[in-house]
Amino acid sequence: MTGVIFDIKRYSIHDGPGIRTTIFLKGCPLSCWWCHNPESQSAFSEVIYRPDRCIGCGACEAVCPVGAIALTQRGYVADPDRCTGCGECARVCPAEAREMIGRVVNVEDILKEIEKDVLFFDESGGGVTFSGGEPLSQPGFLGEILKACRERDIHTVVDTCGFAPREAFEKIEPFVRLFLFDLKIMDPEIHRNFTSVSNELILSNLQWLSDQGAKVIIRIPVIPGVNDNEENMEATGKFLAGLPSRPEVNLLPYHASAREKYRRFGIPYRMADISPSSGERMKELSDRLAQFGLAVSTGG
Repeated sequence: MTGVIFDIKRYSIHDGPGIRTTIFLKGCPLSCWWCHNPESQSAFSEVIYRPDRCIGCGACEAVCPVGAIALTQRGYVADPDRCTGCGECARVCPAEAREMIGRVVNVEDILKEIEKDVLFFDESGGGVTFSGGEPLSQPGFLGEILKACRERDIHTVVDTCGFAPREAFEKIEPFVRLFLFDLKIMDPEIHRNFTSVSNELILSNLQWLSDQGAKVIIRIPVIPGVNDNEENMEATGKFLAGLPSRPEVNLLPYHASAREKYRRFGIPYRMADISPSSGERMKELSDRLAQFGLAVSTGG
């Protein structure tokens, strides 16, 4: 079985306990305004072009098997209607002006990468984390890797936005030691406005995981002017306090580190006017959620 990934990050300490290897799967059903990995949203491999790196050699135009690339005032631009995403242009570009985002791998490929770090897992209590994108966008591929990791006694974490069919969660839940579950906005219409989907399925899946006794840590990206208001914090606190497991909560301050990615990919960055929350404001929000009997931390 094969899947599409776009990155592997080793020695991660923010994606679960211990030292971890994080596998980033491509594809996400959400399009959050503040997404830090815009290259993850498409489910397919794709080529990005950075004209500021282009040296005008024309190698990409010459090698393109479908003649999709032509010299324009903006550099060597690919016609999106003709480009097949084969990646040949990125392969021959001497200046790395073209880059292939996403590659097809099989379960064996991923296991070989994971097993390179088993020594670090054993010494630190770490393991492997599957992130994205949304890893449950590739449920069959994800499930096979999780089963193989469980057979090898490798600790597994799935970082999810929660928007996936219940059947997908049912299939992987027995093989996941910890879910890092993103919770963004409680009002369904406001959630739809900023992420493109309602949160009803997300909340339903979170309730189900809690009912099953799954280990869950809630991660809330704090976006000033979007979800840091009193109404949303109160609704969040009430919902989480009503879950059987009463999960831990991690508040993640917004930062604009992905701004450069959007520029490179030619995607408008809709959060350009947003400034990160101060440490004092993050503490206020943490204290507010703690009033519901929740264990709350910030950062990470």
